[in-house]
Amino acid sequence: MSSLMKGTAILTIGLFLSKILGLIYVFPFYAIVGKENIGLYQYAYIPYNIMLSIALSGLPLAVSKFVAKYNAIGDYHTGRRLLKASRKLMLISGVASFAILYFLSTPIAHIVIHDDDQIFSVEQVAEVIKWVSFALLLVPFMSLQRGFFQGYGHYLPTSVSQLVEQIARIIALLGGSFIVVIILEGEVTTAINFAVFAAFIGAIAGILVLGFFWQKHKPEFDSKLASSIGPAEPIPLSKIYKEILQYSIPIVFVGLATPLFQAVDMLTFNRAMISIGLASVTDTYFTMLNFLTQKIVIIPVMLATGFSAVLIPTISEYYTLGKTEAVRQAMDKTYQVLLFVTVPAVVGIMLLAPYIYHVLYEQDEIGATVLAHYAPAAIFFALFAVTASLLQGIDYQKWIIFSLLTGILTKLVLNIPFIKWLEVDGAILATMIGYGVTISINIFVIHRTLEYKSHVVRRRIMLIGLLTALMAAAVSIAIFALNQFFAADTKWMALIYCFVGVAVGVIVYGFISLRIGLAQKLLGARVSKIASKLGF
Repeated sequence: MSSLMKGTAILTIGLFLSKILGLIYVFPFYAIVGKENIGLYQYAYIPYNIMLSIALSGLPLAVSKFVAKYNAIGDYHTGRRLLKASRKLMLISGVASFAILYFLSTPIAHIVIHDDDQIFSVEQVAEVIKWVSFALLLVPFMSLQRGFFQGYGHYLPTSVSQLVEQIARIIALLGGSFIVVIILEGEVTTAINFAVFAAFIGAIAGILVLGFFWQKHKPEFDSKLASSIGPAEPIPLSKIYKEILQYSIPIVFVGLATPLFQAVDMLTFNRAMISIGLASVTDTYFTMLNFLTQKIVIIPVMLATGFSAVLIPTISEYYTLGKTEAVRQAMDKTYQVLLFVTVPAVVGIMLLAPYIYHVLYEQDEIGATVLAHYAPAAIFFALFAVTASLLQGIDYQKWIIFSLLTGILTKLVLNIPFIKWLEVDGAILATMIGYGVTISINIFVIHRTLEYKSHVVRRRIMLIGLLTALMAAAVSIAIFALNQFFAADTKWMALIYCFVGVAVGVIVYGFISLRIGLAQKLLGARVSKIASKLGF
């Protein structure tokens, strides 16, 4: 395996594990703080995630591209100048982003809280936003350092620091919440304040890991710096920063997609719900929509984009070499893999929503309904991630900004009238339409640029739809049969329902797709070997 593929694999594995941990901790945290209180945590994290995406999403890759570019021509001095000068800049940007979020906490809280019947007060929301803002002091510096390592081909520091950061955050979050609520029997709001402050503790752990790797690799960096072949005139810092911004801004927008869509809900959801007389439940419904169910819906997105992500570098390489037909074939496969994984997973979540919600949170008809109705959004999330990556692969990054802003504007225009019309379902529908607009623009640009017509994909969509329908019928029959003998009135029984439903779905969908050879065509040689051993 080449060093590039190894690096990509290391980054992907680290990011995937970090995201899995970011999903799992929610369930014990929910059990500690309770249904009514966990929404306060989410009110802090939406504005924080916007600031975090700006700091994290674009900078490491932009810095790594810049450093790698000048290292390739033997100019190690320019990369070190970037690191030295940008450390000061990142310190300033960290303090600035912290100050912005800290001092805007009360205005943001006033936008979110409109009625005395809501669960939380303006003061509580403002306080929790203030506590989470401290992490922004460290995040920009950490992003810069990760990008510098990647520019030298060292991907392990980024992967390990992300993982350690997440583990430290979760330990502090769950441990602190448990001590405050269970042992000391303190206020739940105090526990949530500490839970969001855990992001700062996690950032400290990440920086310590990066410090360890810096000491380990510093002799190598210094040796290369000593042999640097620099330009006659040093590159002005203004030009360096301009190049970094050109790399990073489109990537930042990809990372901002989910936080921005959630921010629209944060700014408009409560206002619309209160206007139709639902002030007493709006905080709970908002939490179900943008936190509890979203954590479940994102699972098939991670699986689908994980399978298809390995094809994106290939597409970029083919496009650079002018192999347009090879690009089209790789795109065909990317779309098919995404739908092959995502569509049955979405339908499975919809069918098993009452039992999944019961196992992970509690028995709640409304929560289960929100999950079932929100699940199809996973297809839109996955399509956005892949089409945005394809645009990056063919060097059309600027269109990502246009398409995403258009989708956000669509969501903003539709959200309040749709919520007044359909309540929570209105927000879900507005999100899917907004993403649909963004994806349509992305696909139009990709297909127009490459003169791509997806006849094979259309046929495969019909086939995947048929396989999914057969799987859904089998799962529905299995659940109906279980209902005749057992009631899913406990978490253990709900877990059995989930296990049986997933098992039946995987067996039926997997058997048919292997039998007709679809899985082998889409998922590669390893699946083909497994299929041949099973007699397919």
